[in-house]
Amino acid sequence: MKAHLLLFASLVAGWLPSFGANAQEHTRHPMPMPMPHSQHQPEPAKKTASPEPAAPEEATPDHSAMDHAAMGHPMPEPAPEKAIDHAAMGHSMPPAADQPITPIPMVTDADRAAALPPPNDHPVHDNSIQSFVLLNRLEAFDADAGTGLEWQGQAWFGTDINKLWLRSEGERVDGETAAADLELLYGRSVSRWWDVVAGIRHDFKPGPSQDFVALGVMGLAPYKFEVDATAYIGSSGRTSARLEAEYETLLTNRLVLQPLLELNLHGQDDERRRIGSGLSRAEAGVRLRYEVTRQFAPYVGLVREWTFGRTADFRREDDEAVNDTRIVVGARIWF
Repeated sequence: MKAHLLLFASLVAGWLPSFGANAQEHTRHPMPMPMPHSQHQPEPAKKTASPEPAAPEEATPDHSAMDHAAMGHPMPEPAPEKAIDHAAMGHSMPPAADQPITPIPMVTDADRAAALPPPNDHPVHDNSIQSFVLLNRLEAFDADAGTGLEWQGQAWFGTDINKLWLRSEGERVDGETAAADLELLYGRSVSRWWDVVAGIRHDFKPGPSQDFVALGVMGLAPYKFEVDATAYIGSSGRTSARLEAEYETLLTNRLVLQPLLELNLHGQDDERRRIGSGLSRAEAGVRLRYEVTRQFAPYVGLVREWTFGRTADFRREDDEAVNDTRIVVGARIWF
C-alpha cells in the first residue's frame, strides 16, 4: 500500500508542471467572447512587437570648423569649374540686354561712299530757278459808295535766296479805278522765314501818278502771322508806310478762316491825292474760304474800313463815307 502511494505521488508531481504551463498559456491569450449578430465590432488590431531602442549615434566631427592648418594638414585647393560649352551642346544662349539681336556690321568705306550722292549729280535746290504767282484777294464787293472789284496779288521768280518780286493791289468802284499801284522789288532771304525787299513802287491812282522807293521786310512772324511791312519815300519828301498782317486758321482740311489787318500811314498831307498825314486808313476783315483744290479756293468775307484825321476830312468834303462796311465774295488762286 505504501508503495502504491509513492508511485501515485510521483505521477502527480510530473503532471503538475505541464498543467501549470498550459494554464499560463490560456491566461495570456484568452478566448474571444462571441458577439451578438446585431453588433459588429471591428476586429482588434494585432499587436506588433515594439522595436528595440536604437543605439545612440556617435557624434560626427565638423571638419569645416577644424583648423587643418594648425593641425599640420594642408587644405586641398578647390578644382576650377569647367566652362560649359553651350554651343557644342546645341544650346543657344540669349544675347545680353545691351547687345542687339542681330549683330551690326562694321561700317566700311564702300558704305560711306554709297551714302553720299554722286558729285554734281544733284544740284543744290537754292540754285534752281522757281516761280510762284498768288492772287490772295480777287473779290467783288458791295459798299456805300457802290459796287466794285478789289485785287491784291504777288509773284516772285528766282531762287530760295534771291528773288524778283512783283506786288500789286487796288480797287475799282462803279467802273472807275479808285486806287492802283505796282511794285517791282528785289528780295533776299536773311533767315529761314524772313526776306528783305527793296525796289520801286508806282502809284496810278488816286490823283496823279507818283513813284516811290520801297524798302521793307516780309515773312512769317512767331505764331505763324504772315507779315508785310514796307516803307516808301517819294518826291518832294513824301513818305508813307504800309503794314499788313494775316493769319490762317484751319477749321478743317479744306475750310480756312483768314483774318487780315492793314494799316496805311503818311508823313504829310497830300491834297491832290486826298490823303492826310499820320494814320490815314485802316482795314480789318475776315474771309472764310473753301479749298476746292489747293490752287483754287472761293471765299466770302466781311470787311470794315476806317479813315482818320485829315483823310477823313477830305472824304467829308467830297461827300464820301468816312467809314465803310462791305460784304465780299471772291476767290484765292495760286499757281
